[in-house]
Amino acid sequence: MFESAAVEHVVDEATFKREVPLLRTALLEAQFRLREAQGFPVIVLVTGQDMSGKGQVMHRLTEWLDPRYLRINAYVPPHGAELERPAMWRYWRDLPPAGEIGLVFGSWYNDALRAALDDRDGSGLDDWINRINAFEGLLGDEGALILKFLLRISPEERKRREKRLKKAAYPSRHVLEEWTDLGPLKKIRPVADEIVTRTSTALAPWLVLPADDPAYRDLLFGRTIRTALEKRLEGSPPTREAPPALVPSLDGRTVLDALDLTLELDRKTYGERLPALQYRLAELTDSRAFDRCSLVCVFEGNDAAGKGGAIRRFTAALDPRRYRVWPIGAPTDDEKRQAYLWRFWRRVPRLGRTAVFDRSWYGRVLVERVEGYASEPEWHRAYGEINEFEAELTRHGCVVVKFWLATSPEEQLRRFEARADTAWKQHKITPEDWRNRQKWDAYAQAVSDMVDRTSTAIAPWTLVEAEDKRWARIKVLETIADRLERALSR
Repeated sequence: MFESAAVEHVVDEATFKREVPLLRTALLEAQFRLREAQGFPVIVLVTGQDMSGKGQVMHRLTEWLDPRYLRINAYVPPHGAELERPAMWRYWRDLPPAGEIGLVFGSWYNDALRAALDDRDGSGLDDWINRINAFEGLLGDEGALILKFLLRISPEERKRREKRLKKAAYPSRHVLEEWTDLGPLKKIRPVADEIVTRTSTALAPWLVLPADDPAYRDLLFGRTIRTALEKRLEGSPPTREAPPALVPSLDGRTVLDALDLTLELDRKTYGERLPALQYRLAELTDSRAFDRCSLVCVFEGNDAAGKGGAIRRFTAALDPRRYRVWPIGAPTDDEKRQAYLWRFWRRVPRLGRTAVFDRSWYGRVLVERVEGYASEPEWHRAYGEINEFEAELTRHGCVVVKFWLATSPEEQLRRFEARADTAWKQHKITPEDWRNRQKWDAYAQAVSDMVDRTSTAIAPWTLVEAEDKRWARIKVLETIADRLERALSR
């Protein structure tokens, strides 16, 4: 999850110096309003990879807020009297009262991670996830504002920091480590991602902090806390229907900005690779092993990004008796009377079959979010609901492959105009398509949040550079073939 952490974000020194005084003033005003109202407690939880700067953001907060009303609780593995009591006792003991802010490091999530790594059948992790969701749900229902921050750094930046720490004449004596004694990162990361996925709720979502650039990290950290505090102090009811505010990236960069849209494939290479990939897919889906699973392919993307063309090249490889393409539009009146995911559950394929969704359940967090068809609590809840839906499919042997096809605004305009000028393509262009172009930035942010919160280990998103249709089609087919091969080999 949180692919946006891989996007390069930088704040220059002049901007940092200009913004910090304004942010500190706003944070202090919000803290004093919180103290005066004493209406609810605030829990700020900080975790993430070692060397990502967890200690530094904690120091920032103590510098920017009045420390008299800020409680810091840092936890190590339980010992002494803590072992003589239930595991959650020490966390209950240290909760901040209404009107104060509690900063938590080394939390109940470390307990869950240790349990998962020591557990063989998975029951320990399931127990901890249920315990955490119940704990945070109860605190939220009682009015607590819960902000959970996950710091992520790139492998290259981690190595640079380790080298600087070793060479420093006076290295920091308080580098806060959480994962060092748990094993290699490649062992920890998949388990940590599963925990984050299953505990990111509408009430207490995980908020990613890209941490390669300390100035960007600290500004986003402070601004997110300020925004969430101000929103709650404005009178939003403290219930599951009032999630914390999401703060977009400070520089406007999203996961889509990291794509190289200049990638292309020449006609000759395309002509050679396409039939070879289609033959490979035909062999996979016609195999006996495929009878023990099913395949769901989700195609989302900008209007005119080439979803239809990619779907046609994929389904050309399949037995027409064993797949179904589902074009998804606005729900019917009957579908509106049902729970949101009902109409998609009805289209789930049986074992040995393939379902292709041209648009999908992600409409709730894309068009419905941007156009206001879904309320903020509804689309906030949808992230967790979608993750659980896809997890349920996967538990039954379904391979879920998801694509976002991306183009530039300029290429989209060129394709729109080409459609308008071609008689047999005019039906593909609608007034709604033109209106959506006016909200390009809002859709880009919605896509970034969607990828961050629903790209899981079992159902990751594949972002496809679709400026060149040939490149996009080959990447789509290769991705499906690779995912199927891994699934069928288990």
